Amino acid sequence: MCPTCSKPTRLCLCTRFKTPKLINAVAVTVLQHSLEKNHPLNSTRIASIALQNLTVIPVSDVNFQARFSIRPLYSSDLEPSENPVDFTIEKYGKIKSFRVTGNGSPPECDLDQLLASRNGVVDDLGKGFVVKKFQIKELNGSNGFGDREEFEITVPEGSVLLFPSEKSVGIEEGMMRRCEVKNLIVLDGTWAKAKRMYRENPWLELLPHVELVDMEEEEGRRQSLYGEVRLQPKEGCLSTIESIVWGLKAVGERDLEGLDGVLHVFASMVGDQRRCKEERLQALAMPSLPQP
Repeated sequence: MCPTCSKPTRLCLCTRFKTPKLINAVAVTVLQHSLEKNHPLNSTRIASIALQNLTVIPVSDVNFQARFSIRPLYSSDLEPSENPVDFTIEKYGKIKSFRVTGNGSPPECDLDQLLASRNGVVDDLGKGFVVKKFQIKELNGSNGFGDREEFEITVPEGSVLLFPSEKSVGIEEGMMRRCEVKNLIVLDGTWAKAKRMYRENPWLELLPHVELVDMEEEEGRRQSLYGEVRLQPKEGCLSTIESIVWGLKAVGERDLEGLDGVLHVFASMVGDQRRCKEERLQALAMPSLPQP
């Protein structure tokens, strides 16, 4: 088993890259569902090998409650230990409590009210922030609760979320609204897992949302290579690596040849899976030999 790409030696992906790691000017942050990492067709492993400026953050489902603390990267009004936004959610993202401090904000409000207020806290967070997530669970045999830190993410100014939602705009339009995209945040998981991650991480609402829209070629709408070996919820859905590559192209990444090479490696991985599937089907179709 290859320790880098986690593939069997005969199917190792590492030797298929024709160039060194791409030094992508726009950073990529992947929020990866905890059950996705070891999936044989997970494409983030290709991004990890191909892109130098990439961070992968494991994210788990909320099975009881989770608490988030958010503080701006730059603020002259806060002590180092202060977190102006602190909230707790329940399973599937229902907000249980929400507290805001500083800059004249009402201490009790919700995320929509905070975003609509456009007060000093929101302005500070727009310049970048740090978010911490703590998983909360009930302690066995007691009435108490325990928590553990799951992640701490630095979200720099210029970050956007690449995810189709009601508030998403085309990535080209999103670039026109902002001076510069510096960090592309992508959710990695099945469509159902990605939607749950989005609901259970409400801090993503603080970011501009963009999506890849109507990328047409001469032969019609672009199809994901995943369609051959992995179920897609609807036409036009892309794998994580395809989303990253096309997202980087859309925001002006210059090494187009290198990005196309990344997709070629992904295509070869899909081809491996297709051949393995065909071999299994052929083996099942072979008549069993009579026992002597």
